Amino acid sequence: MATLDPDLRVQAGNDDFFRYFAGSSAELCGRNLFELLRPSSPSVLREHFLRLHDGRRTRFTERVVGYRSTGHPFSGVLTATAVQGSSDGLSAIVVLVKPDNQSPEDEPRAQRRLLLSPLEARILEGVATGASTVQMASKLYLSRQGVEYHVGSMLRKMKAPNRAALISRAYSAGMLTVGTWPARVVSDFVK
Repeated sequence: MATLDPDLRVQAGNDDFFRYFAGSSAELCGRNLFELLRPSSPSVLREHFLRLHDGRRTRFTERVVGYRSTGHPFSGVLTATAVQGSSDGLSAIVVLVKPDNQSPEDEPRAQRRLLLSPLEARILEGVATGASTVQMASKLYLSRQGVEYHVGSMLRKMKAPNRAALISRAYSAGMLTVGTWPARVVSDFVK
């Protein structure tokens, strides 16, 4: 749990918040919440916070993907509650980030962020939209075997048994945008 000022900068947090984001109070206080989280849809999350700020809402819940200081992604649910000041204006926002069934200690230490080539990113986006191998080959000016080679390579890199599992793992790692169609690979994951 953390307290934000109206400009969404971290003002204070509990020990779990700092431990989960693998930073100290000195490192995280003063940083904007958007520096710590990769929301599934930034415009949606910004709209939620704007409604809190304007008094049109007092609370909201939204799914987010965040990054620890080590670069390891996690997914979870963010709940934000407005705290009204004495002049009926917004004085602070209390946020609770509840990770999905994982604590920082559960993460593999040797895991590195998987980076894709621009071509692999386009192929992953095609798989996410349900495009066939032939459709992707035509669109990307590759042979069918070329597309299958890159899909197979990503299946091995992400230890996924099939295309559906590949997309599921890409979403859980925060590689694909959520809340937009068609899904796009987040630029942080492209070499």
